[in-house]
Amino acid sequence: QAVVDFERLNEHAAAFRGHDVGFCCLGTTRAKAGADGFVRVDRDYVAQAAELAWAGGCKHFVLQSSRGADPGSRFLYLRVKGEVENLVQAVGFDRCTILRPAVLLCKRQESRPLEWVVQKFLGVLARVFPTAYSVPVETVARAMVATVLQPGKGRVEVLENGTIHELGKA
Repeated sequence: QAVVDFERLNEHAAAFRGHDVGFCCLGTTRAKAGADGFVRVDRDYVAQAAELAWAGGCKHFVLQSSRGADPGSRFLYLRVKGEVENLVQAVGFDRCTILRPAVLLCKRQESRPLEWVVQKFLGVLARVFPTAYSVPVETVARAMVATVLQPGKGRVEVLENGTIHELGKA
């Protein structure tokens, strides 16, 4: 495990060398980092990490994005996710897998009261519509690994929430 300073990521290029597969789940919130900080973390850091991974020999990059990612969106979150998807695809990996999960269900260390209420509601809704509105983070992690273990369906593959649930069952 290597600890890197994302503000000086180029100084840590060695940490990105010699890996066949790269997994990226990096992200923050606008509430925590502000709008500029959110863009820096969710777009700029991710794109730079992808470039360093490719330069270091990575052949397959797996990116966790978001349902609704769209570089033309009026919403900052979805626009930034769409922009970073395009940036990562442009790097030139032999294979690029983008996962677009719906709302992530997980336990957090910090207190986010509104998110807690939404997660509780979606947890109940998931009993009726298990793949429609949410996905447990463990399911996303299993799906990310599963994509690496099976043959690709093209250079770029975008997996939506339903497919993430299917792959994550293994």
